[in-house]
Amino acid sequence: MVAGIRARTVRVLIADDHRLFAEALEAVLGSETELTVVGRASDGREALELTRTLEPDVVLLDISMPVMDGFEAAAAITKLPSKPAILMLSGSDAAQDIDRARRSGARGYVTKDAIAARLVDAILAAATSG
Repeated sequence: MVAGIRARTVRVLIADDHRLFAEALEAVLGSETELTVVGRASDGREALELTRTLEPDVVLLDISMPVMDGFEAAAAITKLPSKPAILMLSGSDAAQDIDRARRSGARGYVTKDAIAARLVDAILAAATSG
């Protein structure tokens, strides 16, 4: 276990409109003893509603989703009383997307091609900061 991490597991909500990617991500995260996936949303509005009801510690938001994109969802989620950490997921590493994610309230930004190498560490870091 990483120093400074809570004794309980970090509760994670996944929000991505690509079902197969979200299922694969859930399988990867589910194999980590420090993490528990508490739910999965397919659009930003559903992510907001599930965040209200499930109160995850960390919300993984895809930037590009229908109904409400990840930026809009992040901005709304940061206004909730529970204030979970938000990590944005994207296929893009464009500076304007990273800046917009920060302005929306995200604590981190992980490109989808770096998921396997960086995501678990990014989740644990986000859960302990703030």
